[in-house]
Amino acid sequence: MSIQGKLFLWLSVFILIVAAVYGVWSKEPAGTTALFLAFGLSVMIGFYLAFTARRVDAMAQDNKEADVADEAGEVGFFAPHSWQPFSLAIGGALGFLGVAIGWWLLYFSVPLILVGLWGWVFEFYRGENQNQ
Repeated sequence: MSIQGKLFLWLSVFILIVAAVYGVWSKEPAGTTALFLAFGLSVMIGFYLAFTARRVDAMAQDNKEADVADEAGEVGFFAPHSWQPFSLAIGGALGFLGVAIGWWLLYFSVPLILVGLWGWVFEFYRGENQNQ
């Protein structure tokens, strides 16, 4: 993780330089603001990764002598199946469609979004996947 933290911190230095040069040359506020916000986002991610790297064990990518097989094994737990993202997608699509067609459509989209969020958060508290 320390490699990723260093990469993001060096990227933030580059973005800061580009933002300053772009702001001076173009005098365009929207792009300059976007670049400075990208700088801030890169610093936050880099700081988080560098801070977390001190707390966790060294990974294979931190060792210059590591092989590809050193990081092999279980990656993590992923949900086998879920219908909740479908409900969120339909609710989100109706919500954004409500902005274009009419705000009354939000009355149908908000319950779908809430049901999808509730189901996704509590997906492993009930049913066949309860003990995972």
